[in-house]
Amino acid sequence: MKIHAEALLFDNDGTLVSSLASVNRCWTRWAHEYGITAEDFAAIELHGRPAVEIAADLLPADLVPEALARIEQLEVEDVPGGVVPLPGTLGLLASLPAERWAVVTSATRRLAAARLDEVGIRPKTMICADDVDRGKPDPEPYLLAARELGVDPARCVVFEDAPAGLQAGRAAGMTTVALATTHRAGELDADLVVADLSALSVLVTDKGIEISVRG
Repeated sequence: MKIHAEALLFDNDGTLVSSLASVNRCWTRWAHEYGITAEDFAAIELHGRPAVEIAADLLPADLVPEALARIEQLEVEDVPGGVVPLPGTLGLLASLPAERWAVVTSATRRLAAARLDEVGIRPKTMICADDVDRGKPDPEPYLLAARELGVDPARCVVFEDAPAGLQAGRAAGMTTVALATTHRAGELDADLVVADLSALSVLVTDKGIEISVRG
């Protein structure tokens, strides 16, 4: 299978890097600090959603700003040693022109930049929770990324590991590639599902980018 595109849009956590252990540590501590029961915490979908939405699901509105600042602080402090690149990430990104790809993340810019910098990834274009009114699964983050890159959304490919992100990519009218790094393949609704980025190769030409599954 080959996919042709003009721009590639990558989620960060679970797609480019893994910070799952850090996320679990920080959110567990945060929930304990705010007196959230294990049952209530377990009922909330965490992965792929903006922290502000998670906090709003669990806490009274007047506590959300303070709680949001607290989880960001905990996660930024936990970045050193808590983030690793996923297989295939560094090689694939190195093969792409800087103006042909972007990171589209539900994290704040401060946290996303810290995690990416930890593994030496410095995107020219990055869309974060701070940049949008509606986060994933709304298509706004991916549509904004396409606009920033000057590419028709229909000519963009979204790489995601979370159902919320894949839903956002589909709603934006983009081709979706799911990575089975944090969810089982059967849980992921996408045009293509692979284990991780190491399963893919990219070829950059004058006409765009050709994505292939490695034989």
